Amino acid sequence: MNVDLFDFELPNERIALRPVKPRDAARMLVADGTAEIADRHVRDLPQMLRAGDVLVFNDTRVIPAQLEGQRGEARIGATLHKRIDLRRWQAFVRNAKRLRPGDVISFPAGVSATAEQRFEDGSWTLAFSGDEPVEVLLERAGRMPLPPYIAGKRPTDEADRSDYQTMFATRDGAVAAPTASLHFTPDLVERLDAAGIGRETLTLHVGAGTFLPVKAEDTADHRMHAEWGRIDADTAARLNAVRQKGGRVIAVGTTSLRLLESAAQDDKQIAPFEGDTAIFITPGYRFRAIDGLMTNFHLPRSTLFMLVSALMGRERMQSIYAHAIEREYRFYSYGDSSLLIP
Repeated sequence: MNVDLFDFELPNERIALRPVKPRDAARMLVADGTAEIADRHVRDLPQMLRAGDVLVFNDTRVIPAQLEGQRGEARIGATLHKRIDLRRWQAFVRNAKRLRPGDVISFPAGVSATAEQRFEDGSWTLAFSGDEPVEVLLERAGRMPLPPYIAGKRPTDEADRSDYQTMFATRDGAVAAPTASLHFTPDLVERLDAAGIGRETLTLHVGAGTFLPVKAEDTADHRMHAEWGRIDADTAARLNAVRQKGGRVIAVGTTSLRLLESAAQDDKQIAPFEGDTAIFITPGYRFRAIDGLMTNFHLPRSTLFMLVSALMGRERMQSIYAHAIEREYRFYSYGDSSLLIP
């Protein structure tokens, strides 16, 4: 499909630079398979779902994966996006033309890394020096990797250390937040529990590739960056049991959805999964694992807008986004939410 079909005009003032407080006070657009659209709030979620439904969250934790350093006199910026092994990460590098294999980049707080190999997409393998875990080094020298549409408008600050982390974050490894889960609070979770709505977690370590623009003119020519994920056998079994009993599996965020669909079999059963996924969902895809999606509002021409267009229909999503823009919903990572049930 032509990528231009997934374009739309978004006024800059619709881009949220900070989250609302409390988190569940964010607005939530609700759309189903009809032409109706409802304007609600995230705190209304228990009334929007049914007892027996289950919400599936991503429990990945964002690490401070942005680094600013130097190679000699050259300033080098690095955003880690995928772990290779205990000491090596694949990273997008700013000012990469000043790097050669074997160059050592010095970062703050005594942290350094060697640029080992350049990939076809322009990213590099960085091998960190010393014996301390890389996560410890990043806590000392790194910044939270806010997406460019926020970081380009204001500096990262201490508030982002907590704002850009979900209440479910327990497993280090993401360089972008599963932002749909940012809206949840302990109070909201208690009310969901009281309403008989279940919760499950999986892990997908979101990479910085999620923010890369689609440069191809046709979706068939775009290649997704791989991300590591895991669904254990017990979780898969419980999710299958939910659907067998008539409940719905609602993915909280496109990251949860992509991993669930990666694990789904032809018979719509969810199997245990551990490994990389580069699944790219566009209109025409037949969903096997999920019955709905809670997600924020995405960039024009992005793989995530293509995903929600696959779920609801491209023309329907264009109409939903036009409604959201007109009603002044807040967009992107710190923005408002939507509940999409086809």
